[in-house]
Amino acid sequence: MLGIGWALRRRIRSSEDFFLSGRSIPAWIAGLAFISANLGAQEVIGMAASGAKYGIMTSHFYWVGAMPAMVFVGLFMMPFYYGCFHGSIVLSAVIVLIYIFLGGLTSAIYNEVLQFFLIVLGFLPLVLLGLKDVGGWSGLTAKLATVATNAGFEPGAWSHSWKYMDTPSHNPMGMEWFGLVMGLGFALSFGYWCTDFLVVQRAMAAGSMTAARRTPLIAAVPKMLMPALVILPGMLAIGLHASRGGFLPIGSDGQPEYNLAIPMLLGHYLPTGLLGLGLTALMASFMSGMAGNVTAFNSVWTYDIYQTHIRPGQTDGHYLRVGHAATVFGIIASVAAAYSATRFNNILDMLQLVFSFVNGPLFATFLLGMFWRRTTGHGAFYGLLTGTITAALHYGLTLPRGAVPGIKGGFLGAVLHVYPSEMALNFWTALFAWTGCFVATLLISLFTKRTKTDDELRGLVHSLTPRIQEGHMPWYKRPVTLAVGILVVSTILNIIFW
Repeated sequence: MLGIGWALRRRIRSSEDFFLSGRSIPAWIAGLAFISANLGAQEVIGMAASGAKYGIMTSHFYWVGAMPAMVFVGLFMMPFYYGCFHGSIVLSAVIVLIYIFLGGLTSAIYNEVLQFFLIVLGFLPLVLLGLKDVGGWSGLTAKLATVATNAGFEPGAWSHSWKYMDTPSHNPMGMEWFGLVMGLGFALSFGYWCTDFLVVQRAMAAGSMTAARRTPLIAAVPKMLMPALVILPGMLAIGLHASRGGFLPIGSDGQPEYNLAIPMLLGHYLPTGLLGLGLTALMASFMSGMAGNVTAFNSVWTYDIYQTHIRPGQTDGHYLRVGHAATVFGIIASVAAAYSATRFNNILDMLQLVFSFVNGPLFATFLLGMFWRRTTGHGAFYGLLTGTITAALHYGLTLPRGAVPGIKGGFLGAVLHVYPSEMALNFWTALFAWTGCFVATLLISLFTKRTKTDDELRGLVHSLTPRIQEGHMPWYKRPVTLAVGILVVSTILNIIFW
């Protein structure tokens, strides 16, 4: 990994090389980097923890959330992004710092591709050994039936993704179908995949507009299969915990430490040689997520904030040095954030809480700005502010079951509603935030004056932007064909695990 950064350092001659890889990355490389940047600790540790805590319903993050959103990014969002942009924890942090500092985004992308294969090769033996030990899928579902009945649910609550979503009291996530589809599938997932520069930056490094549009679609193919590697281990861990007793450590709140599902499985199943591979995969996930966030942070800070508003008109070398400094700061902030997450027994609960405050209202602003030319700057700014305040009010007046007022909600004193789980609270917070931002942006835009003409909005608003012509391409190479195939397969997976 360090060798990749060292080898690519000579190619980093300008700020565009450092921040956007000179826009020369092949689509398949960008696609693997696209998924690997998202395949960090929050994916490996968090999804496994959620698999243990909520069962197969965690797959909704993929087949209801990620797949439609990634298709939307590829078909609709990338033309706007691509055309309008100008210009273990501690050890992992040190390695990431060195190879990004040396090779910029190009180094991060090629390392992310390597880390993707390390993660797959490291966790695949773990899943296969675990399934063999419990007697295959049928043996696992039998153990999960014990988990479900011990928790007061029907036997299939941990192994069916849709069957028990008629009411929140019938499933461990505490959600009904409408709240899940709108809160997770729409507000959170579209908000993440459409507005998160962490993943979008990988597509912007592709060599052409067509390659950029294909990038999230290529990434969606392995993405839809990821539950087998990251959710299934958590289900194995909670099954073993229920059937054999004490497999997962118990936290101070009396609940299992779901975040330790992957580490406990690694120690339980893998012999010395394979254990090294598994630990390498775990470290690769830390570095992949950290590298993705740091390269996104240094680009946004340097291009969109520092160059635009603080010190415009400086030399390219000056901005390159600012990017290096931002990289160091981002690594330090990542380490601090990683240690603060230890207060949650499921790291994904904490991450979705953050996303509900940020991505929910941000997606409402993006959606109106992209499809409604009447949206104004004042409407967007105060709409975002309203959405964030709405999220804070909802979070401060509600609690998940079993929690005390404080960091998990209810901090405004009166608790108006108790949700069955932390994740249910997060989904509804995101939906409230999206709605508040959307309504406020719409109303304020109607009562404020436009400051941009249609010509200035060309390339930013969908109705004013010329359509990309793909008639010269064979049908099987067109992004829309790949998008339809992805949606069909994800629908089939939902039916199989219904």
